[in-house]
Amino acid sequence: MNPNENPKRNWTPVWPDRRTALLRLLLITSVVFPLSWAVNALLVGSWDLLFDRNAESVRHLIQWQIAWIATVAVVFLLTSLAPVSGWLARFNPRRWILGIVVIVTLVVLFYAEENWRGARAWNQYRQELEAKGAQLNLSTFIPKPVLDEQNFAAIPFVKSWFEFRGNTDKIWGDPYLAVSAKVRDSTTNKSVRQFMNLQAWEQAFAVARSGQTSDTGEVAPAAPDRASRAKAAPGVLVGLQPSQSHLTELRNASRRPYTRYPVVYDLENPWGILLPHLAVVKSVCERLQLKACSELAAGHSDRALEDVKLMLRMADSLKEESFLISYLVRIKCVQLAVQPVWEGLADRVWSDAQLREIQSRFQELDFVADMKLPLDSERAAGVLTADLVKKKGLGMLVELVGPGPLDSADRKFANWCGGFIPDGWYDLERATYCRLYEAQMEGTFDLGKNRIFPERIVANRKELERVIASGRLGKGVSGLIHHHILAALLLPALDRIPVKAATGNTVANQVVLACASERFRMANLSYPEGLEALSPRFVSQLPADVLTGQPYEYRRTDDGQFVIRSTGWSEEADEKSSSTLGEILKNLFREQESDWVWQYPEK
Repeated sequence: MNPNENPKRNWTPVWPDRRTALLRLLLITSVVFPLSWAVNALLVGSWDLLFDRNAESVRHLIQWQIAWIATVAVVFLLTSLAPVSGWLARFNPRRWILGIVVIVTLVVLFYAEENWRGARAWNQYRQELEAKGAQLNLSTFIPKPVLDEQNFAAIPFVKSWFEFRGNTDKIWGDPYLAVSAKVRDSTTNKSVRQFMNLQAWEQAFAVARSGQTSDTGEVAPAAPDRASRAKAAPGVLVGLQPSQSHLTELRNASRRPYTRYPVVYDLENPWGILLPHLAVVKSVCERLQLKACSELAAGHSDRALEDVKLMLRMADSLKEESFLISYLVRIKCVQLAVQPVWEGLADRVWSDAQLREIQSRFQELDFVADMKLPLDSERAAGVLTADLVKKKGLGMLVELVGPGPLDSADRKFANWCGGFIPDGWYDLERATYCRLYEAQMEGTFDLGKNRIFPERIVANRKELERVIASGRLGKGVSGLIHHHILAALLLPALDRIPVKAATGNTVANQVVLACASERFRMANLSYPEGLEALSPRFVSQLPADVLTGQPYEYRRTDDGQFVIRSTGWSEEADEKSSSTLGEILKNLFREQESDWVWQYPEK
């Protein structure tokens, strides 16, 4: 026999004694059982082996049992072969078992500690918030049902919005959308409000009525002088005639006191709730804006006032909705309503009675106070999101973050990975989300004083960005370790809401002051030298600038008119600041100056 030749291995089974066999089976089972369970959870997409309690889940359970028992048997037989048995003999099984027990104990302690820590942190913070009156249950923000005879939205036209999923072209059946694409805005200076280009609209409607289907390009703008607008107005009103039946239906229903749109509030998927009515509400106000401006140019200020009132009613129809997007659309609708009010004031066609009504309607608006409802709802939605991710699996969070829905395999893998996350981490996500929400909103507005503080908004935004980006391991890992994944996903866009509220309140306040100033002119043949002359006869109390708490800046112009300006917008830099409040609004929030300055074209 060649001494360098390796001897043949003896693969004859070496059966252990009963005690050794039991210990070996226990060891193999302790390893195979949890591993097979994890693999099965990955395949079926759930850690609950009987999650559906149906025939398929029972079949999965039986298959898993067969798989892990067969695996234990095969591994046991393999360990009984002579080479493997000799290798095992050099190790002490007790040490193996002790090591596994220690590892399992540490894992159990880790999960128990994290679950306790998370539940304790969330319960303490939740109790603090609820003691302050905070609502953390999203279901409490769902509007109550309204009887059809009292519901502005319980009409066939509104119901069609939800049938056509907000497709405004199908809903209206008019040429407005195609015509609007051909009308070029005549405004060259966006910082100054100007008259609507009725001549361009009249030409575009004429092209649509002629039946031309080829692309004729944009209609060139014309000088918006009063005579030209008066000449173009009848053609625009004819072009809007196909919309009239729908507008009349809305006008008749607007007398109903309440509004409850047929939104399906799916609390199992709050971020997927469909809101098709928002685009249509805005489209109603756009048509009414054009109609009101045309009525004014045609000399029908009474009809224009009815259109303005309907626009404000459309805006108020969203007041009870707790969605942030509904709040923003409401502000946009009010801004659209301001244009015909401004044009009527610039042309001096409103009567004193009409001005009183317009002034009264805009005095009722308070977007700073109304901001609380959607912001509180947004916080509750974030809390519910953590609950739903815990319930439905990590795949739901990946879909929220990612570009779109996951396929079945990716969702199962994400849910499988999420199964290893301690339940306490979801509680910590809730607590961290609410803390950072409070930190971001703290000091940015004062409901009692009706104030917005843009400097604090900017400071809080920078602090939130610093917290989210903290950590040397990157945002993703840092977010997982510090439990601010939900905060990073949901909070950054909220800092714009108080500034939008300031925009809405500012333009509403300026309408009030402009109407009061025009009434002063009608009574005294000239505008006041200062706003203080308006109170108390023409306005009971002068509104303060929402940005500074100071009176609005008012000055007479050389042509006998006036300018009303937000003092925050025009504020000059002081020695302690490198940027003015106006620069913050212009650069960081990109607001148009026409939303902060009220003035008329030079005569």
